[in-house]
Amino acid sequence: MTMALIIGSLNGCYSTADGGTKAGMPWLKDSVVGRYERPVDQIFEAAIEVIRFNGAIESENSINHSLIGRIDTRKIWVQVQEESPTITRVEVQSRTKYGRPDVDLASEIEKQIALQLMR
Repeated sequence: MTMALIIGSLNGCYSTADGGTKAGMPWLKDSVVGRYERPVDQIFEAAIEVIRFNGAIESENSINHSLIGRIDTRKIWVQVQEESPTITRVEVQSRTKYGRPDVDLASEIEKQIALQLMR
């Protein structure tokens, strides 16, 4: 009984960058944020190219500028938002198929988006 309570307390739900929720470990860092002096549409297009280059896009929402993709066995969420008229924020989140965070992959994808903006 005690073991079941411990295991049950370790599970939970985490919020995804596109506004959804998934089962997994909510208290672990799984996302990286970058800020750029570029328009939202330009960063969103760069994110699309990076996800397509590394894997596949599962869902693309051009209204709220969010993407869901898959790279190998990892799921990637990207959210692009305007913070001010000159600054755009991009959040990249990555989780394994079991809901564990992969902040290294999120960081790599965020860097690739920045490099894509230079082209």
